[in-house]
Amino acid sequence: MSERTFSHFGLIVTGDGEVAFLADFLRAVAADGGCHFKVIRKVGQRSPRGERAVQRMVGSGKLIPDRDQEEIGLPARDFLRTPGSYVVLVDDLESARAPQAAEVFSRYRHAFDTILVQPELKARSSVHFMVMMIEAYYFAHSAAINKVFGTNLQDEVEDVETMPHPKNKLKGIARHFDEIEHGKAIVQQLDLAHVLARPETCASLRTLVAWCQKAKGVPFGDEFCLANGRLSEVTKAQLDALPG
Repeated sequence: MSERTFSHFGLIVTGDGEVAFLADFLRAVAADGGCHFKVIRKVGQRSPRGERAVQRMVGSGKLIPDRDQEEIGLPARDFLRTPGSYVVLVDDLESARAPQAAEVFSRYRHAFDTILVQPELKARSSVHFMVMMIEAYYFAHSAAINKVFGTNLQDEVEDVETMPHPKNKLKGIARHFDEIEHGKAIVQQLDLAHVLARPETCASLRTLVAWCQKAKGVPFGDEFCLANGRLSEVTKAQLDALPG
């Protein structure tokens, strides 16, 4: 593994909840004192571009859409000027967009790769998904929900990344559920290691954590089931670009 240095992770996110508390959601990764997370940009979700749109863009001499350059590529490049810095783009992958996961990933990845010309900078950027959205992971540690709402839920038996509408399920449990207010309170109680304690579940989230740990130079072990847990088929190849 690479030598341990303090790492700065800049988060580019697509959701209001991620702006408010994704850094806190990932606090267990920073618990060893080896890194810091902060949101550096909120962007709109991107979808795969149709063939005609791509042809028009190429015909105008552009490699990527202007807004992908201005909102994703350039902020990443600016942040990566700091030694020991990394950029992580995190998007919610709702059920309607799940069949297009590879194409959505490719669009985000292309924005990074076009602007971050140097291989070393490309390697220090990554794209990951919350599947189906960040609220799904609350159900993998139901005690966090119970502490906020006084409920008596048990941890979800199935992989929470297969849960199609976690936000609606929360509203069914508590009609007054507020994505930001209650989400922040739940995340403060959430144990990320518990969420990732089952190696057969949460492949997408585990891949995000694995990428950050490898960037920090932390060997994969039992924590978060990094040594033997499932990883995302769409995003895991980014691990190979990191040294170590």
